[in-house]
Amino acid sequence: MSQITISKKEYIQLKNQSQAYKKVASNLFAAILKDPIEDVVNDFKKTRLYTNKFLSDLENGLRRSSYGK
Repeated sequence: MSQITISKKEYIQLKNQSQAYKKVASNLFAAILKDPIEDVVNDFKKTRLYTNKFLSDLENGLRRSSYGK
């Protein structure tokens, strides 16, 4: 079956629910707190798995990205 028929009332209700979900989801993801860039770099540094060049590039990249804004 590739087609489903629903009443106009159900369609409007589903459409409203969809719009409400999109609004809540976009606000929720926008409100997620980000760790300060220094903390992120320090967490990487503590593992002792990464070179200083990598850590410097990571910090510069985070500062230029949308994450740092």
